[in-house]
Amino acid sequence: MSDKMIGMYVHQHWPYNYPYAARTWQVDDWRGYAGCLRKIGYNAVLIWPLLEMMPDPLPPSDKCYLENMSRVIAMLKHELDMKVFIALCPNVWAVSEVAARSSIWDRNFFYSDIRINPGDRNALDTMIRWREKLLEPLKLVDGVTIIDSDPGGYAGSTNQEYVNLLLEHRRMLDRIRPGIELVYWMHAGWQAYSRFYETGSFEFGLEDEFIDTLQRLSQADPKPWAIANGFAFAEKLGLGDRVYGYNYGAIEGEPSFPMTNFGGDLAYNAGAMAMPRGVLGNAQTHCAQLPNTFAFVRGALGKPVSNDDYLEFAEGLAPGHGAKIVRGWQTLTGTDAKPARAAREELNNIPCGALKEGDLGGLLFGSPARFVNDLCMMLDMCGSCIDLCNALNNGAGHRAALREFVTAADMWQAKHGYRNRWNWPDLFEALKKLNSPGVNHAITMPLDQAIGTSFAKVKEAYYMEENHTLQVLQSLKRALIGKERLGPQRGWL
Repeated sequence: MSDKMIGMYVHQHWPYNYPYAARTWQVDDWRGYAGCLRKIGYNAVLIWPLLEMMPDPLPPSDKCYLENMSRVIAMLKHELDMKVFIALCPNVWAVSEVAARSSIWDRNFFYSDIRINPGDRNALDTMIRWREKLLEPLKLVDGVTIIDSDPGGYAGSTNQEYVNLLLEHRRMLDRIRPGIELVYWMHAGWQAYSRFYETGSFEFGLEDEFIDTLQRLSQADPKPWAIANGFAFAEKLGLGDRVYGYNYGAIEGEPSFPMTNFGGDLAYNAGAMAMPRGVLGNAQTHCAQLPNTFAFVRGALGKPVSNDDYLEFAEGLAPGHGAKIVRGWQTLTGTDAKPARAAREELNNIPCGALKEGDLGGLLFGSPARFVNDLCMMLDMCGSCIDLCNALNNGAGHRAALREFVTAADMWQAKHGYRNRWNWPDLFEALKKLNSPGVNHAITMPLDQAIGTSFAKVKEAYYMEENHTLQVLQSLKRALIGKERLGPQRGWL
């Protein structure tokens, strides 16, 4: 296996339906998905196992989930020869009595989370002891990546307190299994996110703040350790050879309503922008983001990603139907509803018995028919969205188009079950022309709706995001049937 990482981040924050949410996957699902990642060139996986929202004592669902994660990690390493990292938030902990009200498969992260004050020795020790118990079954991992923000931070906290958090994790990892790499994930910046909690206004960290954190960490030298992102800063300190590239959001943004992304060169270029220790991409709804998953690894390998390459990839998914699949992907991002509907009909007319898994069938989670049906549902939604936006922007009659869009969106959402933030700029801008107070309230992003000051406002925004998609759909249904109201009570749903 190459020393340089080409990895996929499997983010499990959102509780929604199988197989769309990675939280629902069992060992065989991971084997099929990761096995096919391996075939196309990936050699590593980063997993967020959601330890931060696990109550003490562990409910049966959480025990089952941890056992499954332990088996997954062993399988990835021993069967597929992949490197495995896990991600942690630095100081997020669960309110046990709240988290225990739902199973791990249904639990909303931001309904039960708190932030530990890293300057509170007792609280920090308690969190580390609990994490040590949770990490014990996962000790085969090659590394533990700890992000500096989103979520993470504490109002008034300093870079030294963040470095202290990393060092406490280093000592804890040494007790679990010496040799686990500690990775400082440089994102928005610890002090920047701490200011966000103080003011409710977000800005990325400053260069001197990142340099300061790196200097402090380098002086402590918590071997073995590495850095994710921030190559320019690390290179100034002679630490460039420690850097992994986490090129976030190029395959799929998070959180986002599940829709396949296709076209452009964002994913390809992100894969090609490798750092000394390699590169990692991320997805949220992995079974829906196959074309960009492919484009990213082609960039990382320095190989082309032409239309013929996409056709070959799609043939590996469902032999004999690659051209239809690629035409479906291509029309998802178009501005004309007619090609989308034509591609949908072409896919819909494939006899179920004619759909078989190809060599890359593990990416379909055992069901080529489900995969094709999902693509048809997305094409329905995109085609009806184009018609609705055109009707609203042109001042034409829009009720039929609104009804068609609401029907398509509601059916697709019911299939995948995703409920978190939904941001579709072109659609939301057109929807303002409905002049609907309820719709306008719903399509405004939660941080702009939240009340209170500082951390209370941020926390409420996170809380509201957990069901933002349902709020948007409900507001459109009310507007369609003429039963307006100015949004729900605080807490949304």
